[in-house]
Amino acid sequence: MAHDNHQQPALRVYLWVWLWLFVLSVCSYLVDVSGMEGLPKWSLITLFMLLKAGLIMAVFMHLVWERLALISVILVPPGVLLFLMLLMLIEGQHVLSSRLLSFWQ
Repeated sequence: MAHDNHQQPALRVYLWVWLWLFVLSVCSYLVDVSGMEGLPKWSLITLFMLLKAGLIMAVFMHLVWERLALISVILVPPGVLLFLMLLMLIEGQHVLSSRLLSFWQ
């Protein structure tokens, strides 16, 4: 019978992750019902969502215990896409503001 050298993390690691996921979900809910509107509301909700996703990826997908090369292969492409989306957002805002400015003159 072959023995697997891969060790499972302690149960307390999973319990701490579940606790943090619960806390982040409560924070997201409180932002939603607080009456906050607009960009601050959606920025905070998105931040909590990304923190929860990162926590899930780190622990439940075992990325914390993987090599840096594997982590880079999984995390760098979405990071590059987010950066490019940010550039498109900035460029789109510039085009919109310049069009509105020339339209109203």
